[in-house]
Amino acid sequence: MAKKTSARKCSFCGAEENYSTIMFEGENGVLICATCVERGHVIIGEETITRKKSGFKIKKEQILRPAQIKSVLDEYIIGQEDAKKYLCVAVYNHYKRLIHNDAMASSKNKSEDIEIDKSNVMLVGDTGTGKTLLARTIARLLHIPFTIVDATALTQAGYVGEDVENILTRLLQAANYDVELAERGIIFIDEVDKIARKGDNPSITRDVSGEGVQQALLKILEGAVVNVPPEGGRKHPDQKYVQVNTKDILFICGGAFDGVKRKIAQRLNTNAIGFGKRDERQEIDMDNLLQYITPQDIKSFGLIPELVGRIPVLTYLEPLNKAALLRILTEPKNAITKQYVKLFEYDNMKLTFTPESLEYIVDKAIEFGLGARGLRSICEAIMINAMFDINESDKELEITLEYAKVNFEKNKKILKASSKN
Repeated sequence: MAKKTSARKCSFCGAEENYSTIMFEGENGVLICATCVERGHVIIGEETITRKKSGFKIKKEQILRPAQIKSVLDEYIIGQEDAKKYLCVAVYNHYKRLIHNDAMASSKNKSEDIEIDKSNVMLVGDTGTGKTLLARTIARLLHIPFTIVDATALTQAGYVGEDVENILTRLLQAANYDVELAERGIIFIDEVDKIARKGDNPSITRDVSGEGVQQALLKILEGAVVNVPPEGGRKHPDQKYVQVNTKDILFICGGAFDGVKRKIAQRLNTNAIGFGKRDERQEIDMDNLLQYITPQDIKSFGLIPELVGRIPVLTYLEPLNKAALLRILTEPKNAITKQYVKLFEYDNMKLTFTPESLEYIVDKAIEFGLGARGLRSICEAIMINAMFDINESDKELEITLEYAKVNFEKNKKILKASSKN
């Protein structure tokens, strides 16, 4: 009688090898069957999700209060007290909403829980006043994903351009494709005024980059489960999607709204009828009309009422005068002059600016109407020759008024072109 050979068995579950079982063999003859591999994969996945969920919870002692957030913003941004206050409160309340939602999810008594809705924010300000800088600076302090997206390239689904859902793709990427973490993040939509309606008159052509984008944004701002292409780009039927719930995502919108001041002035003059109105009209600060902005003005500019209603917090950024621009040039932690001083230090050179040269730079920024963003362009035009002809034998460079004038005149054509654009 032939001797019966013993079948190979899984070292974990003891299952014998047969025609329907796949065995994986390791060192020293250790075997593991396909069933155990599948079970292990499920266990590892569940454990990973559990650990992520425990890490999502934000403790109250970890978050900064509005005054603490503002103190950090003050190191980088000059002025804009109202905008800072609104942003700091919005971020702080967003954290409290997340803490409240976590507590409500773990609470057994659901009847007494109050659901806190989010308050999206709209920032209105001239170009170069610091809207994007505010967003970038506050992003450094957050313990949650934060992304800045540009509304200029957005179009209605099915047309050339980026789909509106791509703004959630950017947030997914910031969260390392962790959906639950992304669902608690903040999105700053820049240049939101570029999606305003092109006109009130009906047309045979669709406004695919204006009102069409606004309509697509409605459900995202309000809160809905959205199918998001994980890699971005155009959507197609065979593509895989990631479902993202935007209910707890805070949206901060910013835009220059060029021309809205005329809408504000018309509204204020229209209301100036009757006894006592003339004195009130004289008290209006015509140099800072944005402080009187209302949702009605945003609607008149071209945003649809449904979108305006989903952004309940409206604030403004003050225009920058000469004193503010001079402070921006020298005082912040990453001031432009400090950046150039650091650049020249790498070549063992000491760079200094005279007060007269700094005033000249500010005057030119006001002349070209580029705001704080124009300060760097003017500094580049003044110092491009010095940075090109830098010599190791030179130990010191002083930017005087005469030096600034001569070098700026050589490159002012570039500045004029940038101001037109």
